[in-house]
Amino acid sequence: MGGSGREAVAAVWRIESARIVGALARYTGDFALAEDLAQEALAEALVTWPRDGVPRNPAGWLMTVGRRRAIDTFRRRSTQDEKYAALARDLGEGGVAAGAAAPADPAGEGAEMPWDPDQIDDDVLTLMFIACHPVLSREARVALTLRVVGGLTSDEIARALLVPTATAQARITRAKKTLAAARVPFAAPAAGQRAERLGSVLSVIYVIFTEGSSASSGGEVIRFDLAGEAQRLARVLARLVPDEPEVHGLLALLELTAARFPARTGPDGEPVLLEDQDRTRWDQAAIRRGRAALASAEKVGRGLGAYGLQAAIAECHAVAPSVEATNWERIVLIYEALGRLAPSPVVDLNRAVAVSMARGPAAALPIVDELVAAGSLATSHLLPSVRGELLARLGRTGEARAELEAAANLCANDRDRDLLQKKIAALT
Repeated sequence: MGGSGREAVAAVWRIESARIVGALARYTGDFALAEDLAQEALAEALVTWPRDGVPRNPAGWLMTVGRRRAIDTFRRRSTQDEKYAALARDLGEGGVAAGAAAPADPAGEGAEMPWDPDQIDDDVLTLMFIACHPVLSREARVALTLRVVGGLTSDEIARALLVPTATAQARITRAKKTLAAARVPFAAPAAGQRAERLGSVLSVIYVIFTEGSSASSGGEVIRFDLAGEAQRLARVLARLVPDEPEVHGLLALLELTAARFPARTGPDGEPVLLEDQDRTRWDQAAIRRGRAALASAEKVGRGLGAYGLQAAIAECHAVAPSVEATNWERIVLIYEALGRLAPSPVVDLNRAVAVSMARGPAAALPIVDELVAAGSLATSHLLPSVRGELLARLGRTGEARAELEAAANLCANDRDRDLLQKKIAALT
């Protein structure tokens, strides 16, 4: 029973942890305490379920343990504490012994509904807003979101972010202390702040997915676990705020990008370029989901936002039978719109690639040269990589080799660096 009990804990935690933390935060009014209480309930389950069996209401069991731990905490702070009294009355357990932790019935038959069904969406959405609060650094937002919304353990977060477990734990601890010091309440932002704060949530999910879809370092081209977690978070968010077009736009972008994952690596894990990919291996179900999400973004909004425009570009690739048959002129136009809406050197670089496919490398090179002159993307291998490709297509082999060598020196991903070395060798 031990193994199956621990597997049950992991499965329930991954599905229900955000609701449990959110509900505990609403009951206690203390986000950091709620996360600690949920972790204590998880630890108790890891001991109890393998020994006594999985309760009939696993989420209710975890919630009951967490709430009883909250009562103990408030009792220790002050026996007259109003929060303790309110929680005790709510549970109907004013006489519970101080050391009580687990429900009386190990099967969980007597456990009440672990949360108000009408509050589930509000709790999880509020949890997302808090985990992505502007007072936190981007690294802290990512780690805390993976922890409290994604339900990942410290070890899983460390593997996902390619950092030591101690570093992941430190980021989470600092994030909780920062939120406490800033006196951030467990409450959704006011209407005037919601759009800005939602943008922070979307940005965090996008950062998680981007690192998964194009690993910046290490020996893997794609971090499927990280990309998959971002997709899951985006789906949850789309259910929570169905009237926000950029939420659907982000989900569409993630689905359409992930649809190409099966063809993006070869048998040995080496990267496969878009023009060499077997499009029959693209995930058609993911393409359908992505196009449906993009249609939802167009339906509920007054025009596509930055994520929606990127999804529209991904859709152009998804529906094209080949690179040659891709509507590159449309992609150029969408990149021009994206550049006006959300200008960045990366957008300009991608526009240059699209221009090179639509109108030839000579038309694209000036765009790239402007980025070089401006000192943009100085630490990224992407700019010299694209410039090297354009120069090679123009027959300027010596200059192309120098650019590709510079890109290889800047590239931190082993697989991508190998691909650049092959391109350099092909020039000779």
